[in-house]
Amino acid sequence: MHKKDQALRVLEEQKLLPLFYHDDAAVSVSVLRALYEAGIRTVEYTNRGDAALSNFAVLRKEVDAGMPGLLLGIGTIKNEAQARSYIDAGADYIVCPSTHPGVAAVTHEAGLLWIPGCMTPTEIAAAENAGAALVKIFPGNLLGPSYISSVKDLFPGLRFMPTGGVEAEESNLKGWFGAGVVAVGMGSKLITKSVVEKRDWTALRDLTSTALELVRRAAKTE
Repeated sequence: MHKKDQALRVLEEQKLLPLFYHDDAAVSVSVLRALYEAGIRTVEYTNRGDAALSNFAVLRKEVDAGMPGLLLGIGTIKNEAQARSYIDAGADYIVCPSTHPGVAAVTHEAGLLWIPGCMTPTEIAAAENAGAALVKIFPGNLLGPSYISSVKDLFPGLRFMPTGGVEAEESNLKGWFGAGVVAVGMGSKLITKSVVEKRDWTALRDLTSTALELVRRAAKTE
């Protein structure tokens, strides 16, 4: 199976994409390990700090050494140079806050899944025309499930994943999956500031296990 197809399949099966960044490489590894122990098999690390690339390299080594089956993507990629740097560092897929055709081209050339961020129908159409199979709808909390319901039929071949403000709560998740999304992205609502500050990795593992169960239940009932 091609890497692109594999990344899409794992994300559709998991239905939840955790995303995070931390300046400290050791903390980043601890977060990743807690997510993995909870059953997560695809994670988006975000390019949101000066240490992001060096931390990603550390995470890549940790995954290769002791987390078999885990796909490690990189998010917040805004230009071709960033995309190339992270592809060289071993990114399994690329997530963007925008629909950047240059990033699309670099990612497609590497045979990887490109997940662009979109808000408007114009951006969604641009993403589809640039070869996206899945788009990230951001910010999800401003748009809501009704937005997905409104635009989804215009793009029958495209998959949707909201990120931003998605809650690990049953009625919220049912709203999203009922509108037809294939997965949800979850950052600080899952990997909370409090848990990270306390270094309570057991709590993070338990929160993630619960979130996975809630997501699967929400997706199944719709």
